Amino acid sequence: MRFSANLGFLWNEIWLPDAIRAAKRAGFDAVECHWPYDIAARDVRKALSETGLTMLGLNTRRGNVDIGEMGLAAVPGRVQEACLHADEALAYARDIGARMVHVMAGNADGQEAEDTFVHTLLQVGQKAAKHDQMILIEPLNAYDAPGYFLKTTPQAVKILRRVGLTNVRLMFDCYHVGRTEGDVETRLQDVFAYIGHIQFAAVPDRGEPLHGTFDFLRFIKRLEGLGWDAPLGAEYKPVASTEESLGWLKSLRAK
Repeated sequence: MRFSANLGFLWNEIWLPDAIRAAKRAGFDAVECHWPYDIAARDVRKALSETGLTMLGLNTRRGNVDIGEMGLAAVPGRVQEACLHADEALAYARDIGARMVHVMAGNADGQEAEDTFVHTLLQVGQKAAKHDQMILIEPLNAYDAPGYFLKTTPQAVKILRRVGLTNVRLMFDCYHVGRTEGDVETRLQDVFAYIGHIQFAAVPDRGEPLHGTFDFLRFIKRLEGLGWDAPLGAEYKPVASTEESLGWLKSLRAK
């Protein structure tokens, strides 16, 4: 199994290009990030070229974080802004060779929000398809993201079916699924056909993966049995430094 370092959480205290270099030294196979827009794309490209790593994906902007916005794609009346954010993310992704963009839904609820999200994803997905890019949507648990529109994998699958584009897919985050839906392996089996990317962390504390209620090693074996071969995104919060948190990776590499 290959692993991607999510640089939104790992080495997030250092400049993104240097975090890419740190991920390479630590033995990761790829990287991903959250919001790289303050960093010149040329600096990110240089670090990726030096290390030979691929940047898998990034997020659209959240909006006004001072008032708690968490994306705009499902927020009624904000479609134009959401599409501009997606255009920016897709362009930046192309500039650094990343294929996936996570379109953040935002804080909203109800049928109008669902219709808005579907409308936005149709527009964004069609643009992404022209450049062989993938759009991801990710359910977030209500403990960490109260009020967020997209809450569960069944809700996400319903939306993906309405959108009907093969390049708009599910980001399956084991931590969020574990907090909200409980049985991560069963959910994986249920929605596997819709998944575009997988992330992991311990449940319930979002720490390193080899503790808590989520059996990470058994999950990996299940993925291997299903034929998954893309890198898994390590999106956890280290208790101490990132380097001190990597025992799980060293243990798996030693096998």
